[in-house]
Amino acid sequence: MNSSYTPNAGLLRRLGAMLYDGFLLAGVMIVAAIPLPFFQSADGFTWVRTLIQIYLVLVCFLFFGWFWTHGGQTLGMRAWRLQLCRIDGQNLAWSTAVVRFLSALLSWLVLGLGFFWIAIDPQNRAWHDRLSKSIVVVLPRRP
Repeated sequence: MNSSYTPNAGLLRRLGAMLYDGFLLAGVMIVAAIPLPFFQSADGFTWVRTLIQIYLVLVCFLFFGWFWTHGGQTLGMRAWRLQLCRIDGQNLAWSTAVVRFLSALLSWLVLGLGFFWIAIDPQNRAWHDRLSKSIVVVLPRRP
């Protein structure tokens, strides 16, 4: 991670990055869904639907996990000059990415309360930041 950064990115900057990433993830999910009609069954097996849901969540995890473990920036984070790292400044490992992804799901499952916690947290950290022992920092502008 770059040593000259501003710690603790705020809510609006992170929402902007999420919006960018949301558009990109939508495209990835459309491509990932191309083979799904071949796995639909006429008799409505619920286990097939469950496998499809697991597959789509796994695609989302791989999307975010790859960016988080390879430089700490999704494309949206790069556009908003944000970088994710562990609280000790090191890059995330896949194990930390799993914890972060699952706890981010928890943060959203309670109507986004875990994410919007950033607005009242003194360190601007969401629940999933705290649970995964990670932090989102603002990088300096490039000259």
